[in-house]
Amino acid sequence: MLLPVLGLIVVALCGLFLFGLATARVGPLAVTIGVLAALVPVAGVVAGFLWVDRWEPEPAKFLLLAFAWGACIATITALLINTTAEAVGDELLGKGTGNTIAALISAPIVEEAAKALFVVLILWRRSSEFDGVVDGVVYAGFSAAGFAFTENIYYFGRAFAEYGFGDGHSQGVITAFFLRGVLAPFTHPLFAVLTGIGIGIAARTTTKAMKVVAPLAGYLAAVCLHALWNSAALLGGSKFLTVYFLIMLPLFLGVVYLVVLQRRREQRIIATALPHMAASRWIAPSEVELLASLPGRRAWRRQAKRQSGKQAAKAVAVYQASVTELAFLDRRELTTDDDRQRQKELLRTLKAARAEATRLADEAARG
Repeated sequence: MLLPVLGLIVVALCGLFLFGLATARVGPLAVTIGVLAALVPVAGVVAGFLWVDRWEPEPAKFLLLAFAWGACIATITALLINTTAEAVGDELLGKGTGNTIAALISAPIVEEAAKALFVVLILWRRSSEFDGVVDGVVYAGFSAAGFAFTENIYYFGRAFAEYGFGDGHSQGVITAFFLRGVLAPFTHPLFAVLTGIGIGIAARTTTKAMKVVAPLAGYLAAVCLHALWNSAALLGGSKFLTVYFLIMLPLFLGVVYLVVLQRRREQRIIATALPHMAASRWIAPSEVELLASLPGRRAWRRQAKRQSGKQAAKAVAVYQASVTELAFLDRRELTTDDDRQRQKELLRTLKAARAEATRLADEAARG
């Protein structure tokens, strides 16, 4: 119990430090404006990753922790190292060069590593439940969303402190919001997702070389793309628009397409495993069709809630999640004791959830 408590304390202290630092730099009103403005793009990004994660939802506490990691731990790590790199650059190469060094070298390397570290920790601690690319994308995306949220608070707050809301002659918070919240809310998540894809590939490959090469390749791709984006932002004008429209936007759409394909792959894996699960009497044959589609699952939960209450719907949701986990486990041979133990645990959870849903349905029918 000590480790999670210490982790929460560290996250809270980092959050308080960042909040205090931002308030000291731009003032409480500017920070408030920054928070309100930053909530809009992060809500859309989080909703997108939750949609990706619908077939096999990750535990909410881990998604929240991923967001907090990005917003606090990764942000303060990047702040300390980037500030140091900027100071060293100014000292060694002359005033003004430190910012360029931090933006093009330090920030891409440090920020992508800090965001990705949480995904690596999840894979290390929960490898039996890390089912591939989609899990890597979701955890990396939530970590990056938290990082972008904190970063946007400061950028929006600083824009308001310096120029207010802006007008035709100055770039205020409205301009900053358009650039960061409308045109490019996906940049940090996109960088991190590249690393997440590599970690997801490593999680399920049986090739030892790929377990190293895939995450490293994803990380290097994220660093290079991040550096390219920062260089375009420094140059501005037509070069920024060229990078945005010819590189960033097409790459973002390509990654979205890849994630959609992976999501459909998850559906096929589950649909393929369901008949075998019915033959093994883990599930009822009549449930195969309902469990094979998200609308069918959603309708089942709604019916349980309408007829038997919220707890029954929750039990059905646990039952459906256990079926999904078993389906992913069923696609590979259970060659390790951990896999066999995991299957037993999932079967116990599945049977307990079914019994609870049935009990609540009987009580509702009698009452």
